[in-house]
Amino acid sequence: MNDKLDLLLERANQLITRIEAILPRPLAAPDWDGAIAWRYRRRASGGSALEPVRHIAAMQLDDLKEVEPQKEKLRRNTEQFVAGKPANNVLLTGARGTGKSSLIRACLQAYAPRGLRLIEVDKSDLTDLPDIVEIVAARPEKFIIFSDDLSFDEGEPGYKALKSILDGSVAASTPNVLIYATSNRRHLLPEYMKENLSYQHSEDGELHPGEVVEEKISLSERFGLWLSFYPFNQDEYLAIAGQWLAHFGVAPADIEAARPQALLWALERGSRSGRVAWQFARDYAGRTAA
Repeated sequence: MNDKLDLLLERANQLITRIEAILPRPLAAPDWDGAIAWRYRRRASGGSALEPVRHIAAMQLDDLKEVEPQKEKLRRNTEQFVAGKPANNVLLTGARGTGKSSLIRACLQAYAPRGLRLIEVDKSDLTDLPDIVEIVAARPEKFIIFSDDLSFDEGEPGYKALKSILDGSVAASTPNVLIYATSNRRHLLPEYMKENLSYQHSEDGELHPGEVVEEKISLSERFGLWLSFYPFNQDEYLAIAGQWLAHFGVAPADIEAARPQALLWALERGSRSGRVAWQFARDYAGRTAA
């Protein structure tokens, strides 16, 4: 009889262990002193974790050229945030490769000694934002929740979660958390020609957007600071390429001589973005290094 009871208890314990393995587990606090940036990741086995980013690209604000107005506004907002003053959530939108995410990384490097920290969250994980905010709310550091290349399709759950965190939840905003997001779409949602039909005209000629359009712009409006980035012209592209060549130790005379090659590189890529300039500088510096 005792043997049968022991066997039953053993099988029950095994069953409980298997059930516990698949149940969602609360988000655990990481070693806050071990890093200045983390990635939020869901585990395939259930649960989630904040994984430290051990190696962060050494990006400085002075390295980023031809985006001075945007850089100054983001720096000022981040300075206010770190100093404990009122600051805004930020949406950086515009052309690809123009330095949107690089600016955020550079701000992290600049203000990390004063307690700034960053948590990167993928679009698919934005539904877990309340859990992330809750775990950092009592910390003394200032946290940027960073979502790169953000855009939504119709009906995605992360859209509502982000709206609620930005502005709209009954809970008060957390003073040590801001959201910085980058996107190629100004309103973060796809926009269609047929939606123009929902606009209404008043008798005095005023144009009012319909409910569909209002819903689409309601998310982007909750970001207090908008920074727009535009494609670079040829002179701006060459200035950026020259900056990165100097960063890699290329002599001034060689930088001037590399201009035709930089233009050819951009022509082959079909783009004069800052990213293309950075890639050319890496290639040129690697080929000509002693």
